[in-house]
Amino acid sequence: MATVAYYRVSTTDQSIENQRRELSATYNIDREFSDNGISGTVKALERPGFASMVNYLRDGDTLVTVDIDRLGRDAIDVQQTITTLKDAGVNIIITRLGVDLASDAGELLVTIMSKVAEMERRKMLERQKAGIARAKAEGKYKGKPRSHDPEAIRKLRQTMSIADVAEHLGISTATVKRLQKADKEKEPA
Repeated sequence: MATVAYYRVSTTDQSIENQRRELSATYNIDREFSDNGISGTVKALERPGFASMVNYLRDGDTLVTVDIDRLGRDAIDVQQTITTLKDAGVNIIITRLGVDLASDAGELLVTIMSKVAEMERRKMLERQKAGIARAKAEGKYKGKPRSHDPEAIRKLRQTMSIADVAEHLGISTATVKRLQKADKEKEPA
């Protein structure tokens, strides 16, 4: 019976080190799995690290993770994931909640907390949207700056195909087409 740790961070700028230290201070971890730079909104079984872990886990193993939102941000996905793992005979421990899902009370608490995590995510997105709207109204938010000039695209297109321009600039053919269209729309009729 192995003790398996799962770590997840949403961006590549973040590190799993704090999660690793927190779990290894309490548990003797036999195997670790992680997903780096993958949002909790991505379903658990669609994350490569999580999917590998599920394939590794056996009846009698224990999965430890620091928080419910490491499993996911969607309450239904978290509940389905927990059911899948429990049906396979895997015990789940969520350390920051102090929850061992071997009990019905633990499972109830995780169901409630997964819904709270989902609501938190929705509120964060609402605040972000409101902040962007305010910044736009104040003239401070202009969106992502253009990385390529439509004029430069037009010049390159005189001697190159769309695919060649895209490869030369390291952008997609869709971006080349979009910039060409924007350039044509600026031309006087």
